[in-house]
Amino acid sequence: MSFIKTADICKDFGPLKVLQNVSISVEQGEVVCIIGPSGAGKSTFLRALNHLEKITSGQIYIEDKLLDDRKNGTNHSPLTKKEKNEILLEMGMVFQRFNLFPHKTVLENVMLAPVQVRKIPKEKAKEKAKAMIDMVGLSDKIDAYPSKLSGGQQQRVAIARALAMEPKIMLFDEPTSALDPELVGEVLSVIKRLAADGMTMLIVTHEIGFAKDVADKIVFMYDGIILEEGPPAALFTQPKHERTRAFLQAVL
Repeated sequence: MSFIKTADICKDFGPLKVLQNVSISVEQGEVVCIIGPSGAGKSTFLRALNHLEKITSGQIYIEDKLLDDRKNGTNHSPLTKKEKNEILLEMGMVFQRFNLFPHKTVLENVMLAPVQVRKIPKEKAKEKAKAMIDMVGLSDKIDAYPSKLSGGQQQRVAIARALAMEPKIMLFDEPTSALDPELVGEVLSVIKRLAADGMTMLIVTHEIGFAKDVADKIVFMYDGIILEEGPPAALFTQPKHERTRAFLQAVL
């Protein structure tokens, strides 16, 4: 069973074709890193998976359930709105920007969604939040406010917040691009730990060395199209497409 599967996803913004027939499958426990130049459609693809962007056409399956089946912008999925929302709750997402609530502590930020969205009792949510904060190495900052944290620490809180919802799939949209270079490693080490624990992940990243280390599969996107995909050893050493070769030469 593919955990995530898309078939011929297209996304148009007016005349601009941002995604063109994007088809991908991600197995349970697989880590897929999506690379490519800016404007390739990588972030739009992630946002389409969890309904932050509506696709123009194509199909999205999550755990073999047809979440989206769009033709001309209309969704023909057989699922009810409630069933779709339950599926979307299985996906955690971490953005470039941390989007923490500035007036809430680290603990309160991580507890909020489990209590309000999943209706988990406060004490249980608190214990879960503490465990996730510990997992990202920030137990000593549990009562701190975001303004007192570095960018790397804020991003680790954002990861803890996503994990507190107990997702089956994690989506990372360039999680280190807003960080100073010296803070990148602390965030990537948390993601590596999740990979080692068997979390299914789709990661849009510019960190090629990290992608080489952690990914089971690399996907190269260009102009809204998947030009090439394969295991890191093959794609990084023997890219088949000239655009992939040019991109790798530029970034390595």
